Amino acid sequence: MARHYRILNGVGRIKHAKPKPRYYPSSSPWYRRSFGVSAAQAATGTAGRRKMSAMELIAKRRRGERITMVTAYDYPSALHCDLAGIDVVLVGDSCGMVELGYDTTQPVTIDEMLHHAKAVVRGAKHPLIVGDLPFGTYEVSPEQAQRTAYRFVKEAGVDCVKMEGGRKMAPFASKVVNGGVAVMGHIGLTPQHISVLGGFRAQGRTAIKARELVDDALALEDAGCFAIVIECVPPQVGEAITEALEIPTIGIGSGPGTTGQVLVYHDMLGMTVHPHYKAFTPKFCKKFVDLGETIRQGLEGFKREVESGSFPSLQDHSPYKMSNKEQAMFEEMMKEDEEERKKKHVINAEKMKNSDEYDVLNLYGGG
Repeated sequence: MARHYRILNGVGRIKHAKPKPRYYPSSSPWYRRSFGVSAAQAATGTAGRRKMSAMELIAKRRRGERITMVTAYDYPSALHCDLAGIDVVLVGDSCGMVELGYDTTQPVTIDEMLHHAKAVVRGAKHPLIVGDLPFGTYEVSPEQAQRTAYRFVKEAGVDCVKMEGGRKMAPFASKVVNGGVAVMGHIGLTPQHISVLGGFRAQGRTAIKARELVDDALALEDAGCFAIVIECVPPQVGEAITEALEIPTIGIGSGPGTTGQVLVYHDMLGMTVHPHYKAFTPKFCKKFVDLGETIRQGLEGFKREVESGSFPSLQDHSPYKMSNKEQAMFEEMMKEDEEERKKKHVINAEKMKNSDEYDVLNLYGGG
């Protein structure tokens, strides 16, 4: 078109050969193809951001840039992480404790993890998505680890996987990496191994244990891991491990000396106030906002207004109207079987009354 325009314009045969620009709405397929963004991305400021990758994280480490990672389990939280510009979203097996009410992470199944991972992938388009391999799905053999990793990538669509353990897990990590799936390691407190560790306890607090953690990290790096989570170790240990590696370290309760930091979405936002949750909230977690109290107030307000009859109001929350003509027709139609409906109402009311009396007298047993 441009070449034809120049030729025609040069000989003066057509004065207005160049077509007028057309308007394409940002929601149109043409807009997405041309600019690579959707209307939602353009409106929320995520337009133009590149998808995070494992190699980009390593590049950030080399440039001395900090890395942000958030553990999230569903579509809304993943969407918020994306909009906030978080680098990495971990679909952690801690969802067993935070979302499912388990006392530990050990009962979590691969099907439960895949369910949550799929939701996160749909919500977070720019962060690197890491799927946490649950307990009992990768420790038997490197081949089992590879099969489980493939399920996470193929069925859930995650970018990579995370597995707990040090030197002993290096061959497992190597098998998965050589099979084409990037691996994030995890050392220090490894929650899946609480039966051996004796509970959720800090690690690396003696010189020997700290040195073992350094060796664990080096073995995982040699196995091909692109990053390592370091959980619940003294700050100097976290810093020493970071300095010994070329790949990024993501700290959680391990001091400020790591390449990046990770916290659980619900923890950092103070979303839950239930006693079960408080019993497992880590000491190292910083609550950046108290959403739990705001949520409680909102739910109590809803309950209060519904019970008082102030919600929904006819003026503000009942937008769907019926014309006067249709309303009159409806009222006439209701009159046609009014007597029959009244009789059925009396019968049903009596049935409900009898049922209430049975419950009060405990005729069916129970406390």
